[in-house]
Amino acid sequence: MLGPLAIAALALGLFGWALISDVVRRTNDRVLGGALGAIAETVEVERGEVTLDLPPAAFGMLENAERDNVYYRIAVGGELLTGYADLPAPDIATLSTEEPRFRYAEYRGQRIRIGEVRRDLPRVSGPVVVQVAETLDNRNALRRRLMTALLVGEMVLVGVALALIRPALGWSLRPLAELRAAIEARDTRAAPDLSPLQTGPLPAELQPLSRSFDRLLTRLDDATTATRRFTADASHQMRTPLSVLKLQVALARRGSDDALREIDEATDRLERLLTQLLTLARADEAGTLPPLEQVDLVEVSRRTISRRIRQAIEADVELLLDDEQDAAFHVQGHRSLVYEMLSNLVDNAIRYNRPGGKVTIALRKDEANVHLIVSDDGPGIPAELRAQAMSRFARLQGENGPSGSGLGLAIVQSSAERLGAGLALEDAAPGLRVIVTFSA
Repeated sequence: MLGPLAIAALALGLFGWALISDVVRRTNDRVLGGALGAIAETVEVERGEVTLDLPPAAFGMLENAERDNVYYRIAVGGELLTGYADLPAPDIATLSTEEPRFRYAEYRGQRIRIGEVRRDLPRVSGPVVVQVAETLDNRNALRRRLMTALLVGEMVLVGVALALIRPALGWSLRPLAELRAAIEARDTRAAPDLSPLQTGPLPAELQPLSRSFDRLLTRLDDATTATRRFTADASHQMRTPLSVLKLQVALARRGSDDALREIDEATDRLERLLTQLLTLARADEAGTLPPLEQVDLVEVSRRTISRRIRQAIEADVELLLDDEQDAAFHVQGHRSLVYEMLSNLVDNAIRYNRPGGKVTIALRKDEANVHLIVSDDGPGIPAELRAQAMSRFARLQGENGPSGSGLGLAIVQSSAERLGAGLALEDAAPGLRVIVTFSA
């Protein structure tokens, strides 16, 4: 901070020098003008001749400690009446008879300040010019004293400011030190503490920093919680198929033919569970989404049907795509999320459908929205259980229902939230209708 202080002191010094010079000049010119006026008032005309009486007080006004030399000159027209003949004469035509004029000049090897005035007297052919001059030693000495006082004052001011900067900064940054101490104190705890900081009142400058750090802790806590939840869910759900695999492998070693089929089914269930867990983790992933892209819902629907057609054939379920001919269904989103969401909806609709039933993917749009609708002919979900069906690992039909992990609708809900889409479950009479609404 010394640099700005030095620049400010320099600017103040330059301004002070100009101000002091102006004040010294005006003050001494006023004294010089007083002496000039006192002499000019004694100039008179007697019997056609110009006379004057030089008052001693006029020159006494110009006495000072520096003993400046004083010069004078009184002339009528171009003829000297009294004084120093070689004192620089003025241009008479430019002189005023009302206000004295002051100017600098060189005289006898010294710089002088001259005050001069013109008087026009009756019955005198030429103007009377009165000049009084003095050297500048007193002016320069007074200017130096004032500048020295100003510079000493600036140096004291800068010195005091520098002496106070460190304690002032220490005092003003004390809340920041307390904030740092609050953060460092959490390093000593066994379990990570991601709760908002409790630092008490903070200055206005530090409040945005504290709020931003609290938001970061909240996001980190959410991410950590999601990771712990994913780990717990995965370990819990994988325990059952792994136990089945272990049992069936033991039976296969004893020569059981059914054990190989059970191993194959358990492997499929485990593979599907892992796929859905990873899909759910991606759907729940916090952070900034990639830039939006234009997604063609017709193309995504056809790809989903191609992927699920074998599963539908094995379950004796017909897959249909109901879209308006020659209509474009484009939305702003993320293709992978839309595909995973629709794929899980169709997977659930096939699993919980009846043999010979239908699963229909319908696309509709109006002025404000585009609707992606998946309906089936299954038993549906009662209205009072639909909120529960959205939770993770929810199996409304228990172990007697179709095989599954209970993650399908949870994946759909999380994907819809990240896409900013609406999600609604309705009765299809019979069956269930799931409507995903995108903004057009």
